Amino acid sequence: MANKVDHEYDYLFKIVLIGDSGVGKSNILSRFTRNEFCLESKSTIGVEFATRTLEVETKTVKAQIWDTAGQERYRAITSAYYRGAVGALLVYDITKGQTFDNIQRWLRELREHADSNIVIMMAGNKSDLNHLRAVSEEDGQVLAEKEGLSFLETSALEAVNVEKAFQTILTEIYHIISKKALAAQQAETSSVVPGQGTTINIEGDSAGNMRKGCCST
Repeated sequence: MANKVDHEYDYLFKIVLIGDSGVGKSNILSRFTRNEFCLESKSTIGVEFATRTLEVETKTVKAQIWDTAGQERYRAITSAYYRGAVGALLVYDITKGQTFDNIQRWLRELREHADSNIVIMMAGNKSDLNHLRAVSEEDGQVLAEKEGLSFLETSALEAVNVEKAFQTILTEIYHIISKKALAAQQAETSSVVPGQGTTINIEGDSAGNMRKGCCST
């Protein structure tokens, strides 16, 4: 199953990782997509992304996770980075209060450039460093509730809640997509009522085709 052909999926969801430099975004990405962690990971320049295919409520979903890869240090993230994103994981470091304080700025940027229906989860990373904690879990929870976001504390090092964070985002996206598809389907069904112009046109076309067929024989 691990070697499932890459193009075999029902949905492709683009998710962006955002937050200050050094909060552990790249390691969250590698932990989720490759189950790897690098203690000496350095900031990468340029956009980096990785994919992973998984099951979400009987559907096969390919998650395409994009990492800012060092650009956030120059505040040079462009709208192209957010284009097409349906989910975002907004990460801060629980041992660095400044990264938590900057969450509001990241949220503003995200809401300015991304789709208004984007699913956002906030993650307080490095929960393994509890003895160095500068931001309480309660503070994270309060901010998330105020902003209407999902919230989890994660540890890329110990693989705690990383899987759960992405599963939560992907499931929520899937629910939104499913509701939209269902609503569109219902709207389409309710618009086709006997006696309406649409039905008459279809019958007219088929009748015209039949007459054409008769003449040609």
